[in-house]
Amino acid sequence: MAIYVKQNNDFEQSEPIVRECPHCGAQAPLVPIATPGFAELTAARPQHAGVAFRCAACNEPRFARTAIRSFDKDRIVLSANLVEIERSKEHFPYNYLPEKLQRLIRETFGCYTADLFLAFAILCRRTVTVADALDTRPGPMSLAQRFDDAATLGEIGATTRETLRQVLFGSGPEPDISADQAAVLIEIVKDMLQQRYVRTAKLKRAIQMRKFFAEESPRRVAPLENLRARRDSTEH
Repeated sequence: MAIYVKQNNDFEQSEPIVRECPHCGAQAPLVPIATPGFAELTAARPQHAGVAFRCAACNEPRFARTAIRSFDKDRIVLSANLVEIERSKEHFPYNYLPEKLQRLIRETFGCYTADLFLAFAILCRRTVTVADALDTRPGPMSLAQRFDDAATLGEIGATTRETLRQVLFGSGPEPDISADQAAVLIEIVKDMLQQRYVRTAKLKRAIQMRKFFAEESPRRVAPLENLRARRDSTEH
């Protein structure tokens, strides 16, 4: 899949580009509205080009940069791997987290969205440290065990797994991580928090509701049985 700038300045996409909009949250096509010119790119021969789009759902502007793959005689080939200047925020059910953890994890995910991977790694470790300090109740699995479980389920390679373990649970400085490792780390952290807090809260709520309706059922059945008994006695 690629994007082409033709010699006559036509902007051609081999396939529509669909992304989540940071403004309206919809998964919508990106419609190009300001594209680079063939002559300007050919003269300057930059490594990257900028493109302005609009969201097809809400019409808000979207800006992106992309690598230039090749300069041909009648067209310039751009990569379809767009790097958006303004990316969508990470979604997570923050209200299930302890209050002290909510702000911290929002800032942590914000660093990832901004491609600040070292800051993201530092805040991930702080998130784990704060979560361990807040959670004094005995549980079936520690966060370190949840990390191992998520890494195994996700089939994370040994090198990346050890690097991320050092990020979250190491005693020394956080190691530098690549964009690919950061992408793995954010999903691992989400899963750890999801299992520890969100799943626990939803399960407890579901059990409470079941118990409530179980206790209410005899109260609703008893009057009905009494009514039937009185009706039978009247008929006889």
